[in-house]
Amino acid sequence: MRKTLGCLAIILYPALAWAQQDSLPVHQLSGVEIVETHGHRALASPVPQHGFSSIDMLSMGATSITDVLNRMPGTTVRDYGGAGGMKTLAVRGFSAKYTGLVYDGLVMSDCQTGETDLSRYSLHSVNYIALTVGDAADIFLPARQSAYPALLTIETAGPTPAHRRSNLDAQIEWGSFGFVSPFLKCRKKLSRKVEISAMGEYTFAENDYPYTIHNMSETIHQRRANSRMNSVHAELDCLLTPSSLSLWRIKAYYYDNERLLPGIVKYYTTMSGESLDDRNFFMQAVGMVRNRRGDLSLKLSGRFNWMENIYHDKLYADGINDASYWQRESYASASLLYSPVGKWTFDLAADYAFNNLNSSLSTDTRPYRHSLWQSTTAKYSDGRLTFLARLLGSVFINETQSGEGAHDMSRLSPSLSVSYKLVKDRDFYVRASYKNIFRAPNFNENYYFHYGSPTLRPESTDQLNLGMTFGCQKPLYAGKVSLDAYCNRVRDMIVAVPYNMFVWTCINVEHVRSLGAELSASEEFGLGGFQVLKLQGTYSFQRVTDRTASSSPYYDYQIAYIPLHSGSMSLAWENPWINLSLHGSGVSSRWPNNSHYAGTKVPGYWIMGLTAWRGFRLVGCKWMVRVDVKNVFDKQYSIVSHYPMPGRSWMATVKCEI
Repeated sequence: MRKTLGCLAIILYPALAWAQQDSLPVHQLSGVEIVETHGHRALASPVPQHGFSSIDMLSMGATSITDVLNRMPGTTVRDYGGAGGMKTLAVRGFSAKYTGLVYDGLVMSDCQTGETDLSRYSLHSVNYIALTVGDAADIFLPARQSAYPALLTIETAGPTPAHRRSNLDAQIEWGSFGFVSPFLKCRKKLSRKVEISAMGEYTFAENDYPYTIHNMSETIHQRRANSRMNSVHAELDCLLTPSSLSLWRIKAYYYDNERLLPGIVKYYTTMSGESLDDRNFFMQAVGMVRNRRGDLSLKLSGRFNWMENIYHDKLYADGINDASYWQRESYASASLLYSPVGKWTFDLAADYAFNNLNSSLSTDTRPYRHSLWQSTTAKYSDGRLTFLARLLGSVFINETQSGEGAHDMSRLSPSLSVSYKLVKDRDFYVRASYKNIFRAPNFNENYYFHYGSPTLRPESTDQLNLGMTFGCQKPLYAGKVSLDAYCNRVRDMIVAVPYNMFVWTCINVEHVRSLGAELSASEEFGLGGFQVLKLQGTYSFQRVTDRTASSSPYYDYQIAYIPLHSGSMSLAWENPWINLSLHGSGVSSRWPNNSHYAGTKVPGYWIMGLTAWRGFRLVGCKWMVRVDVKNVFDKQYSIVSHYPMPGRSWMATVKCEI
């Protein structure tokens, strides 16, 4: 109890904040209006930042969150296949546990696994997606967001257009392997100060796609089994603007997915009777206010999150493998932004979270954790030079209702970043950044029966980045390029090792080093006659190796599932007739284990897709019709070993906006 009261006392001081919006310069390309929203922010950022608007995602032919992530450099998406397969994101050799997901302003969390399943998020209502590696120039963030080496930010659609009091979007997607997904969103202004919106979507897919197995001289044709999914997703938003100096956004979110889990495919074995029901509900509120002078800004945020996972395996009698898990989080954040003079800005933020987990297992210890994050940030910006320094303090207090609790942990984590505009009248920047952070073990690593260990130390990471960006804007041309090189180190990495012949357990062993380089480029050409040609491409080199002990036979081996080379491209032609996009992404071969056993390497792949779409007006409504062909050349490939991905498939979309 004294620990709990101490945690609460630390954060009970007043603070709030006001979000600052970039200006939105408008450019003309021969009759086609291009609005630059986040482009200049990414160019001037002291850390790598890659983002796409909903318009960009359409031009790239993206149909899912993972499609977007595959077009960003340095990303590794682990995908178990199909519309319902689990999908997680690792960045620059860090595990998926190091990637934070920010959904409409607040970090999503999973205290059990530490990873976020991206398959539960669709693009239907997404307005902007960004990936930031390090501490971005926008310092007005909750302290918790500073605790991740990389942040994936998802922003849903904004307010109703100013000239309309209501807005209705309806959309339906259908495609191969029994896929269908209707979507509906309604936005309405109740008054000048109150706006509400509601959205709902349903997704069903059989996911029974065909695949081929090559076993010596024999070729076997199969279809994916036990892969069906049913999901429902709904959100309710309320936007309140009591005055020109304050803003509140309240959100309620619900997600329910009942899916079957396909097993591994190895030779003739495809049997699986597993199923998983995921349910997630949260409510959050973000309130912002600033004073009339504009030098003091305040923010308050809060969220309650509930998650349920019910696992069942019908192949085992009496439900011996069945398990249900429930987790809850209560979260609060307060921050204060102060701008005493034009070039300096200071931010002070404090966050608190309470997490607990219980399950149906007889070995359940019912763990819970108090978490505190406090950050102090200073930023200097004079138009050419941007300098940012931050100190993050983290405290984790662990307890259980039965059994031994994990060790308490605390750490100070510094970070520095700087960017400089080399030429005064050109968008040509150089940048450098350093960030230290540590990761506390998740509840599975601490408490799962036999597998977990309450004596684990936190992982510690250092990341160093050097890079440059260049942008060019002309009447019929817009382009930008970024190039970054980095070095990351992870100490006391948590790994599972054999405890005896039958049981594995988690220990701190490995040191991992990541060396890499990233290139990202995009161009737009005005062709006249309301035509635009858009090109976009990325390339990543990642050398992520085990540096634990030079005497080990596995020393300097590439870490499992991290490709040495990866890349993407898209070419879009937008015109008054039918817009077309050709796009692709791929990776080099990967090892499915850190031991590099002979014959286990997962082959590399390059996947191509085609997209055609057309927007038009009919009976007073705005319509959009779209057709996607994925994996045009029917490439047989796997991202996770023995989990085949779909071959050639198609998807059709019809959208109406009233």
